[in-house]
Amino acid sequence: MKSGPVLGIEGTAWNLSAALFDDDLIKLVSNPYKPVQGGIHPREAAQHHASVITSVIDEVLTEGPEPIAVAFSQGPGLGPCLRIVGTAARALALSLQVPLIGVNHCVAHVEIGRFASGFDDPVVLYASGANTQVLGYLKGRYRIFGETLDIGIGNAIDKFARSKGLSHPGGPEVERLAGKGTYFPLPYTVKGMDLAFSGLVSAAKDSHASLEDTCFSFQETAFAMCTEVTERALSQTGKEEMILVGGVGANSRLQRMLREMCEDRGAAFSVPIPQYLGDNGAMIAYTGKVMLESGSTIPVESSRVNPSYRADQVNVTWRKEPDPLISGTEEQSARGAEAVVFFTDMTASKVRQSKRYRHPDLDKKLITERTRAEARLISDARRAGVRTPVICEITSDTIAMERIPGLKLKDNLSPGALYEAGKMVGRLHMAQIVHGDLTTCNFLVKDNKLWLIDFGLAFTSSETENRGVDIHVLFQILESTSEDSKMLKESFISGYRGVMPEADEIIEREHEIELRGRYL
Repeated sequence: MKSGPVLGIEGTAWNLSAALFDDDLIKLVSNPYKPVQGGIHPREAAQHHASVITSVIDEVLTEGPEPIAVAFSQGPGLGPCLRIVGTAARALALSLQVPLIGVNHCVAHVEIGRFASGFDDPVVLYASGANTQVLGYLKGRYRIFGETLDIGIGNAIDKFARSKGLSHPGGPEVERLAGKGTYFPLPYTVKGMDLAFSGLVSAAKDSHASLEDTCFSFQETAFAMCTEVTERALSQTGKEEMILVGGVGANSRLQRMLREMCEDRGAAFSVPIPQYLGDNGAMIAYTGKVMLESGSTIPVESSRVNPSYRADQVNVTWRKEPDPLISGTEEQSARGAEAVVFFTDMTASKVRQSKRYRHPDLDKKLITERTRAEARLISDARRAGVRTPVICEITSDTIAMERIPGLKLKDNLSPGALYEAGKMVGRLHMAQIVHGDLTTCNFLVKDNKLWLIDFGLAFTSSETENRGVDIHVLFQILESTSEDSKMLKESFISGYRGVMPEADEIIEREHEIELRGRYL
């Protein structure tokens, strides 16, 4: 294939940006939309993009080599903005008679992060205005291991900042004020591999504490949530590299939390230089180039924009499968994302570990509350007929229980095992217990029987939404780790229906959760 630079045009939201990228960045030009007040107004942003797109592209191409292809941000993003960029890219590709490449905006953030870090197979925290996702590559796609259930971290910060009269974007000013504050508790919402920010935003808006203290506590809470779910993904996948991408990645406190978490886990950490963090044309041009080299171009008639284009919908043709991870068997202890389990012949003692990245007050609170709640809910689950280990002793950070020397479900996936898992979760939900972390690492298989462990994020609820989210966590893991996920999910649903009278309503809600647009 002919070599040469690719022109990339980005315009999903606030920033209109274009770049030329060959073996490295040749030129990058940006002209961001700046609202007079409040947040982004989609039509005003689109009007801005339309007024500057010609001059931005001309400046990039002036005195530069002619591009061999045109790449553009196809989605996700604001529809009016995407259409301006898509129209310009189609016209330019036709005029230059070069291939056209539609790029997923989220995947572009990941790819520029891989380029900048040199990492091959990282777990990625993508933290931007409209998106908060933890991603990793597996079997031809970027899988979303966890994401926000409501709004993106950047939008959460901006909503809070606007409520306090701070300028847009709110992130830099919140970070500056946080440097003068002290901590007080705010809502902390992690649901398995997913997280939510609405409760945190509402509480911060209504806080009567000083603005500095509120900014500090907001950051400590929100970023600890992001770091926790990222650590869960590292633990679940066994990957040893981690990168932070997206505009919120410029925050030094978030960077420090993630770096400390990775250091404590023995994982490598990287964050791109600032010009690659926010929305930028370079990431579109670079991703367009690697896509072009793998043959991923599109005809003009197939180049419609997609405001809800998810990263896990992209067929990743330019990456090779990583070497399989070889994990040793630890007889004396096993480490998860939150705790270390120490084994004897008869017992397993789960000791919650203090997290250096968390504020000490938040860390102590989470450890104590989760230990007490877990012990109570394990006992409640056993009374409901769910097979769990028998508890021997409890302290403020430790639960000692009987040892179940079985395989993790992730190493023993089968329709029969998922059918039994469905029955088990059905009994759990009948008892109004939501596990909160239904990953395939938290089911153990022994003698063709299943045990459910790790109730650290469990809580009581009879709400259809919470039960649907519970199942959604498991289904996300199955889709991320198994080629047979459809069959395994069907087996789970069959077992669940056999026990839970409200199964159809809950499964329908899980499907709604899956289909929800989360780019709010």
